Amino acid sequence: MRLGLSLGYQTAWSTPADHLALAQEADRLGYSVVWAAEAYGSDSPGMLAWIAGQTERIDVGSAVMQIPARTPAMTAMTAATIDALSGGRFRLGLGVSGPQVSEGWHGVRFAKPLARTREYVDIVKLAIARKELAYDGEHYTLPLPDGPGKALRLGFHPPRAHIPIYLAAVGPKNLELAGEIADGWLAVFYAPEFAEEQLASVRAGRAKVGKELAGFDVVPSVPVVVGDDIASCAELVRWYAALYVGGMGSRQQNFYNQLATRMGYGDAAREVQDLYLAKRQRDAAAAVPMEFIDRTSLLGSKERIADRMREYAAAGVTTLSVSLFAADRESGVQTLRTVAEALELSGVGE
Repeated sequence: MRLGLSLGYQTAWSTPADHLALAQEADRLGYSVVWAAEAYGSDSPGMLAWIAGQTERIDVGSAVMQIPARTPAMTAMTAATIDALSGGRFRLGLGVSGPQVSEGWHGVRFAKPLARTREYVDIVKLAIARKELAYDGEHYTLPLPDGPGKALRLGFHPPRAHIPIYLAAVGPKNLELAGEIADGWLAVFYAPEFAEEQLASVRAGRAKVGKELAGFDVVPSVPVVVGDDIASCAELVRWYAALYVGGMGSRQQNFYNQLATRMGYGDAAREVQDLYLAKRQRDAAAAVPMEFIDRTSLLGSKERIADRMREYAAAGVTTLSVSLFAADRESGVQTLRTVAEALELSGVGE
């Protein structure tokens, strides 16, 4: 199992300089990849290009680039450009986002996300491989049949004809699609105790194309808090869990709430959502079960984190990407070092 760093996106309490310092420390410590995210604020490719130019070995990955935000050809151009700038260190993570962001921010209908994702990835692969971009799908037609467009190919030679593609997937059908068309899966709220059900869907997708799970990168983003008191560590993660389970999406369409329900926390998930949507965020955070937080995070001492890493590795994780719940840059750097020491102690690192 390798280590990754999930930076997320820029917030009111972070700066690009903070994120760069953490990425550079992860690079020095031998982490395999640093991921940047986007929602409706800072974008991921801008951050990643900047980080790539100031690091040496670590891969840079989008977690994610939003499918509704860009045409597939633009995504291919961006991926190929960052891959060239970084000397072949880019990983392309894609996701459909959710209906509120897709339709409210990008003005793109959210309907049929699986079919759109399949076609989108097809076109990205064609473009990066410098094939003529001719495609006749339900959602994308290139060139347009009733105008002056012509089938073009990417105008420069990127370092690689194939850039690793990852899908952010939560539901069973999307997990199966990831196994079928992608090189890896970007997971959230990944609990080793529940992983087999999710990996079964990935395996089904791999089987469709005659492949096994071997060689497929399973990459959960896992909150990490180092400390002596487990309950105190968990308190830092509560608000994040409540936001996703309770407030990320509508009452009818919250993929994270549905995931928590499939994991056996249905009653709590409903309560968290009810409280959050009633604007009682503090109560919603308090309602998140301690067990849910502990199962989906790395909490406690270096030794406890090492024990938990063994469970993640046994549950199919190939890249454990940590999300730092640290107060400042210095404590974030120290957490990165503790996590690297914990991996060495665990004995499951590559």
